[in-house]
Amino acid sequence: MRSEVVAKARPAGDPARGPWWRATAVWGTAALGLGAACGGTVHAPIAPPPPKATHAVLAGGLCQDNRCTCHGDEPGDAGVGVPEGRDRKRFELRLTSPYDLWVTVDRTAVFYKSPERAEACFYVDLPTGAHDVELRASNPDGVSAGLQIHELGTRTRSWYDTFSFSCGVPGVCSFDELEANKAEYSGVKRQLFDRCGTAKVKGLSWDHGQAPDQLHPSELVVRWTLDIYKFAAWKRHGDPTCGERGGRRGPPDEPIPGPDEAP
Repeated sequence: MRSEVVAKARPAGDPARGPWWRATAVWGTAALGLGAACGGTVHAPIAPPPPKATHAVLAGGLCQDNRCTCHGDEPGDAGVGVPEGRDRKRFELRLTSPYDLWVTVDRTAVFYKSPERAEACFYVDLPTGAHDVELRASNPDGVSAGLQIHELGTRTRSWYDTFSFSCGVPGVCSFDELEANKAEYSGVKRQLFDRCGTAKVKGLSWDHGQAPDQLHPSELVVRWTLDIYKFAAWKRHGDPTCGERGGRRGPPDEPIPGPDEAP
């Protein structure tokens, strides 16, 4: 088992965060705004994967009996619908793999994709603020893991590319591909943060085990914090003016609130 992280101090007054919050992967530390840190390689056992079942409150018109149908290419929300109130936002979790995959949110909500489906979607309403998210893959002979997270704009009915991770899709995830992922995430990439949306990824880290062939991970755990801003997205995905205000471009890793909302 191999774990590549560098130490990161826990924010003051936040005792609820687990040990993983105090570590951050070497994936793009400066580019992700994580600041300088000291530390080295940490070795810790990977816990067993969650049970093979979904335990979460699903949302929207495409979900029924603890399962959801992936939305199509129809314009607007494509039948997913939007939450009531301004304190929650609707997200799509789209998992792709020929094997088992899990996504856990705040260590309580579990979304499970079985090998029976190559792709599975889940729709969930999350309150604004920070959420701990974990992607888990487990297979003795090698894993394959793909995840896309999309935010649905309550006002715009537009889908935003909040986060994307893929290793071994198609095929089997290799250590070489993980290293390539690390290089990809070392810059400010649009799949990590859609400047037209209102959610940001922070503190990306990972752990993995090793398959018998020594070339592929048998366990893969990817962790991050999803920070959801209070204001609503007010420009559609792909608008080239996203991130601009008053004729000046804002910071590349921060969203800009609508003209009628305070930051």
